[in-house]
Amino acid sequence: MTVMRMAFVLFDGMTTMDFVGFYEGVSWVAILKAKENVSWTFCANKAEVSDDRGLTIKANEILPDLGAFDLVFLPGGHATRTLRNDEEFISWIRTAEGARYKVSVCTGALLLGAAGFLEGKKATTNSSAYDLLAPYCGEVIKARAVREGDTFTGGGVTSSIDLGLYLIECLVNTDTARQVQKRLEYPYYQAGNLSDIYYPYEDK
Repeated sequence: MTVMRMAFVLFDGMTTMDFVGFYEGVSWVAILKAKENVSWTFCANKAEVSDDRGLTIKANEILPDLGAFDLVFLPGGHATRTLRNDEEFISWIRTAEGARYKVSVCTGALLLGAAGFLEGKKATTNSSAYDLLAPYCGEVIKARAVREGDTFTGGGVTSSIDLGLYLIECLVNTDTARQVQKRLEYPYYQAGNLSDIYYPYEDK
């Protein structure tokens, strides 16, 4: 792919760590010139949103057609439990049908699921929402990150960093993932052991 246009969907009540961990990692793909023509746009259903702790973030585009992007990313946050039943919001998320890569962290998976993008697929989310995710997907996997085809889902909060590195490793290569990991000074990602389920959790 010669162009990688990424849409970061933002909304009131989101958990910023879900977004920032992933964004910090994947944006290095452009900085390191590991892929050409990488760009990103902050998208929301209004001009400004506030996260679950009151941080205000400005959107670049309001309610754009998400199908115009190559990758659409959804963070989580307690607000997703309500937004998944908001037909107007979910109708907007469904415009991502034409986006090749659909990515979520934490309970952002509930939004992907409500839009119908996880039907019959393996997926993960925050451990507190496994039961909420189950009706939307084929199988809930207890792991840091799960890939099914071009759909990527991450677990709770800090897994956003892992998911960013995992996506880089899947879409670019292991060496680039390790370069970014080093720059983030994040020793926990296990590069070089690529599979569709990254870092599965053991049942306790």
